[in-house]
Amino acid sequence: MIEEAAKLIAKAKFLIAFTGAGISAESGVPTFRGSGGLWEKYRIEEVATPEAFRRNPKLVWEFYKMRMRKMKDAKPNKAHLTLAELEDMGILKAVITQNIDDLHREAGNKRIIELHGNIYRVKCSYCDYIENLKESGRVERFLAEKELPKCPKCSNLLRPDVVWFGESLPEKELSEAFNLARRSDVCLVIGTSGQVYPAAYIPYITKEHGGYIIEVNVNEGGITPIADVFLRGKAGEIMEELLKKVKELRK
Repeated sequence: MIEEAAKLIAKAKFLIAFTGAGISAESGVPTFRGSGGLWEKYRIEEVATPEAFRRNPKLVWEFYKMRMRKMKDAKPNKAHLTLAELEDMGILKAVITQNIDDLHREAGNKRIIELHGNIYRVKCSYCDYIENLKESGRVERFLAEKELPKCPKCSNLLRPDVVWFGESLPEKELSEAFNLARRSDVCLVIGTSGQVYPAAYIPYITKEHGGYIIEVNVNEGGITPIADVFLRGKAGEIMEELLKKVKELRK
């Protein structure tokens, strides 16, 4: 099966990757669903909705600062690094991710579409202020602040620049992702349950336009029924082996 997947990737004219929480699990970033997932410990309606933020912004910020502390120490794993190398080789055209951990960028990928936002970005709940805490060098200072974060422009509350349940995905990013999916002849799906829409439509769009789907996951999920190749296992191990085979085929 891995040889079949490698052949599809090596011959691909427009390969895209669609990634979910599972690709970052080996970097120590908790997943959401399944055993040990975040939604076993926290209630979505208390920490991940606009209503939750209006009701109790302190609790929501405690949740996201906890996640930021865990994510800032995480490093890209072999799966992230493999995708960056595939992009450097000119094979991979874009990474479309549901993740907010910034690990694809840390690994070296250049074209990244973040459908669900980025945990290191904050935005004003009222005006157009947006700040990337990594770029401004304020991550540690921000995490140490005890007070609720306020907008420097209008003094209203800052919120995480992530997509909460009940919110629409950013129009520009979603439109770009769907366009890439239409152009793609191979979509590499890694570590997503395929249960969160509209993001989960992406492999289906590729499939409908005649492309192939390769899925890498520890368990079968919502994308598996349309996968041409399903590779069961940890993303890092499989992607490392896949890259090795692709390089052999392209010699």
